[in-house]
Amino acid sequence: MHVQTPELFTFYSQYGKRIVDIIVASFLLIFMMPLMISILLILYFSTGRPIFFKQVRTGIHQQRFIIWKLRTMHLQKSSTKQPIVCTDGIPEDYFFKTAQDARVTKIGAILRKFSVDEIPQLLNVLKGEMSIVGPRPEVPAITNAYNSLQARRLEVKPGLTGLAQVNGRSNISHGQKIAYDLAYIDQYSFWLDVKIILKTIYVVLARTGAY
Repeated sequence: MHVQTPELFTFYSQYGKRIVDIIVASFLLIFMMPLMISILLILYFSTGRPIFFKQVRTGIHQQRFIIWKLRTMHLQKSSTKQPIVCTDGIPEDYFFKTAQDARVTKIGAILRKFSVDEIPQLLNVLKGEMSIVGPRPEVPAITNAYNSLQARRLEVKPGLTGLAQVNGRSNISHGQKIAYDLAYIDQYSFWLDVKIILKTIYVVLARTGAY
């Protein structure tokens, strides 16, 4: 079996992708500022503080960084999900999210449906920790359990959206997500990123696989 490696020395991968990230993230932050202020006020008066949720995630080449989101869960409720025990990577049929989660607030469910809770990650993009398009970042507890094939998804910066997100999001299994992420790594280009961004707009408006 031949596994293609990404073209790491193209102009787009070395410079263009970062330029696009800065331009798109800056534009979206300015464009969405009125919406963000309104949502922050709603969150403050409906669920209180903290308004933001931050968590350690794994970035490119196993580098850790703090991801920012709008808080969509109750503070007092803890997860009842059992820890993952893996001997050879995360099982391909594993699903990390379920449609019913008692920890999610009512306003949080709405924010998740339209992926509004992810807007603060534009700051992660501007800082260079994430890209607009790429595999979604996972927590270290998951990436530490990757096998060698799954770890390949850490060869590029994680993204706000990606090939897996526009092909099922939370409705697809971990194995399917890995397959999409590796396909993206092997063939990503400016035009593929444009296609993913455009399809993301449709997927978000259609609220497909978002919970």
